[in-house]
Amino acid sequence: MHSLTSKKINLVVHIILIISAIAMLVPFIWMVLTSLKTTTEATQIPIRYFPDAPSFRGYIEAIKQSEFPHYYMNTIISAVMKTVFPVIFSSMAAYAFARIRFPGSSLLFILILSVMMVPNPVFYTPQYMMMSELGLVNTVTALWIASLISPFATFLLRQFFMGISKELEEASVLDGCNPFQIYWHIMLPLVRSALVAIVIIQLQWAWNELQWPLIINSSPEKMTLSSGIATLVSMFGTDYPVLMAGAFMAVVPMIILFFIFQKQFIEGIAFSATKG
Repeated sequence: MHSLTSKKINLVVHIILIISAIAMLVPFIWMVLTSLKTTTEATQIPIRYFPDAPSFRGYIEAIKQSEFPHYYMNTIISAVMKTVFPVIFSSMAAYAFARIRFPGSSLLFILILSVMMVPNPVFYTPQYMMMSELGLVNTVTALWIASLISPFATFLLRQFFMGISKELEEASVLDGCNPFQIYWHIMLPLVRSALVAIVIIQLQWAWNELQWPLIINSSPEKMTLSSGIATLVSMFGTDYPVLMAGAFMAVVPMIILFFIFQKQFIEGIAFSATKG
């Protein structure tokens, strides 16, 4: 009887998950179908779900009307920089907060945590003024230079470092290791799962970021995919097949990465959620 009840519960759970998965896939499928329609089909009432004759005009026009090669390159550079540097610097800061005692460390850590409670748009004005003073407006460097450290990554890694036995460090000190060697050779390998989670989160955020690239760069050659696609929306009317084609081309790299690193992706997100 208990086994039968358990099977029914599992069946219901699987049905709910399947329905949820389909619901999440519908917008993506709609985007792909719309990108293959004509403008008339995309705006027709009643709604036309499938194109009569699939056309790649939207993709051709999206490439013609924008600087997609530049968008891709700028996005890749920005995403890599916004991932590599925060992982390196945040892990260093997290190790210092977890293991090194210095005056004001607790207060400084609280200040870093307080940054997590402030919405990102609050920082845009001072960041823009700093970029302007440095002459970095309308440059690719401005996309990532203000994001060299992540308060969330610092907090998460600190929690992991604090959970590691201090006996390992004491043994390393007896073997002649200095603090940096302990951090690099002993501590970092032990928090590899957390690093994977942070890389995934940072990469997703950097790839999809819209507001800051729109604010700091107005030159088409310096825009990212998200901000470049936003320019395809016109106040006089929007060519939806072109817009959907641009959106699809923007998400293709992330889809490919997801299928390649699917296991690490799921484990990293789940791991960060349970630990955080």
